[in-house]
Amino acid sequence: MSQKIQILWADDEIDLLKPHILFLKSKGYDITPVTNGEDAVEEVEKRVFDLVFLDENMPGLPGLEALGRIKALRPALPVVMITKSEEEYIMEEAIGAQIADYLIKPVNPNQILLSIKKILDHKRLISEKTTSGYQQDFRNLGMAFNDDLNARQWAETYQKLVHWEIELEKSQDNGMKEVFAMQKAEANRQFSRFIADNYLDWLNEPDDETPVLSHNLLRKKFFPLMQEGKPHFLVVIDNLRLDQLRMIEPMLAEHFHFDKVETYYSILPTSTEFARNALFAGLMPAEIKKRFPDKWVDGDDEGSKNMHEAFFLQEQLKRMGKNLKIGYHKITTLQQGKQLVDNAANLFSNDLSVVVYNFVDMLSHARSEMNVIKELADDDAAYRSITRSWFEHSALFDLLKKVAEKGIPVAITTDHGTIKVGEPVRIVGDRNTTTNLRYKEGKNLSYDKGDLFVIDKPEKAHLIKPYLSSTYVFATSDQYFCYPNNYHHFVNLYRNTFQHGGISLEEVVVPFAVLRPKG
Repeated sequence: MSQKIQILWADDEIDLLKPHILFLKSKGYDITPVTNGEDAVEEVEKRVFDLVFLDENMPGLPGLEALGRIKALRPALPVVMITKSEEEYIMEEAIGAQIADYLIKPVNPNQILLSIKKILDHKRLISEKTTSGYQQDFRNLGMAFNDDLNARQWAETYQKLVHWEIELEKSQDNGMKEVFAMQKAEANRQFSRFIADNYLDWLNEPDDETPVLSHNLLRKKFFPLMQEGKPHFLVVIDNLRLDQLRMIEPMLAEHFHFDKVETYYSILPTSTEFARNALFAGLMPAEIKKRFPDKWVDGDDEGSKNMHEAFFLQEQLKRMGKNLKIGYHKITTLQQGKQLVDNAANLFSNDLSVVVYNFVDMLSHARSEMNVIKELADDDAAYRSITRSWFEHSALFDLLKKVAEKGIPVAITTDHGTIKVGEPVRIVGDRNTTTNLRYKEGKNLSYDKGDLFVIDKPEKAHLIKPYLSSTYVFATSDQYFCYPNNYHHFVNLYRNTFQHGGISLEEVVVPFAVLRPKG
């Protein structure tokens, strides 16, 4: 039998509230009545309560003072303030002291019961409602995976999955969370097959169902939004998944209206040196190298391959006949972020200010390499939580608040997402094979066939072809590549880390949001 919920009720007219107390007792609650604030504080000091009802206007120790002393003793104890007064300053003081609810006398028993349920049963009620909603949508989602979905429908399906994943975080039903995890895994298997069947056609024979891809994102989605003579901001947060954007959306919504939250498809490989260069250049990798051979760095060093993004952007604008004053800023350290905020006034005269933020990408790499980050970001929910916490205290958020104050519109997007990997796949290549865990480029590659996506003619995917026999092999769903040498060590080292470069909903279907400042 579960323990009764303990409620303390402090009111100098407690005798008049006996019908309310009897009503609550009949509902299974245990009520401790007191007639003044001093006794209320003393009871809280002696015993553990689940909830306190506190009259604001009592002789002796006033309700607001009692509230302060109760919160000092037990900061997490929810307190409901009850008062005859509707004066605004009393409400503001009570709310400032972090009350759980505020009721105006006279109160009826059902009001009290509703307040209790809202506060104490909040998580359970949300959990039950969420579980019920997902159960109703479960069959529809499952049927959708097996239909012949197009790119737009897959993006819509992924948005639904992200919605339920975030909602189910609030649920106490672990069984339902496991069901969702299996359904999401199945969605990724089907989506990977969809990409394998359609990707090369999108690049070589595009039609009305071809999605917006990295190399035409700015041309199709961003530049048409720009108004001549007005400043605009483009923020590219490296490695930002749709679910992570949803985590920071409420904070941004205090300063901006979200005109739209859309998605586009990252090109393959879903890694920074390919996808982000394509985004800024408006060209696929092979075309970038052909046009600007001195600006494309072959090899396996991601950082050195993304040194010319500002140049690529200027060249894209020239091809489009746009003559804009541009500021480009890549932020990889906290100090750089603070300096940008301090000098924000210099950005507001630009036609276009581009800010590239690398924090989320650094977080995913750090999680692979540092045990403390692995502990903090043990799963997708924790990964989202760290992203939210970072953004709340980031220089980027400080900058965006200043941008909102100036009334400047903002687009927020990314170059690719990331996925937590779990299924190792053996692969063999020579020493020139790329080291990325989600895709390999090399010659004479040997690998387990499985559900991998193989491009043996890189020119068809508009990719660089370092060798005559170059092949690109992409991991799908939650796979990751490991070499046979010291195989078990690397399997254990990288399992459950966040990686990018391959094919999954999380890596490929990424957000593009348009924000309009409030006011």
